[in-house]
This record gives sequence, structure tokens and C-alpha cells, in this order.
Amino acid sequence: MKRNATAVWEGSLKEGNGKISTQSTVLSNAQYSFKTRFEQGNGTNPEELIAAAHAGCFTMQLTAYLNEAGFTVASIETKCDVDFQDGSVVGSHLSVLARVDDISTDKFQELVKKAETTCPISRLLNTKITSNATLVLP
Repeated sequence: MKRNATAVWEGSLKEGNGKISTQSTVLSNAQYSFKTRFEQGNGTNPEELIAAAHAGCFTMQLTAYLNEAGFTVASIETKCDVDFQDGSVVGSHLSVLARVDDISTDKFQELVKKAETTCPISRLLNTKITSNATLVLP
């Protein structure tokens, strides 16, 4: 399977702007610019898109591991904070809140750490990845 996205940029770095579109058309000419990346502006930026990809990928991987271990997932919410400093992504932190039936905290944390290191986006990123996870008990 291959997926693609397209970025088009017009103008200089600081005054120009771009549009990002995805093959699925979920993003269609989504605006991005110097202001949306380094200041405040309407639109997205590459780091925000990486955060979305990492949160989504990790959540799916954790769900798979929980299901493989015989647990039923009611819900998992993952927020990803990408740390962008001096022109480099230097970290990605995953904050997880999950409702999973009949699982111990230790087993849950074990599977969180496994998903943190093995989801495809975690493997793609060459940076420090951390997480904190909260299991909501019934």
C-alpha cells in the first residue's frame, strides 16, 4: 500500500503560502505558511500533521495489541505533542486516556510502551518518544 500527499508553495518563505492535499482528500488545499508554522495564523503546519499522524498511528497500534491480548477497548484518546526546536523535531510525547475492560494497570502500561516503540510512525521518527497513559477503571 502506498499513500501520498501534495504540497504546493508560492512566493517567498516569509510572505508566501502553501496548500497541502492528501490522496484521500481529507485535506484538500489546506493552508500552511510561515505564520502557521512559526507564529500564529490560520492553517496547519508540518509538525501538527506529524502529531496527528503519530497520535492516530499509536492509537491504532495500541488497540491492536489490546485486542490481540484479549481485551475489549471502549475508547482510547491520544494527544500528541511534537517538540520542534531549532529547525528539528526533537521529541514526540503521547498522552493517553483509555477505557479498557478487565485489564490490570501493569498490563496496560506494558502494551502502551510496546505500541509507543513499534507503531509505524514511531519507527519513522528519529527522535525521543515518550508517553504517559491513564487507564480509566469502570
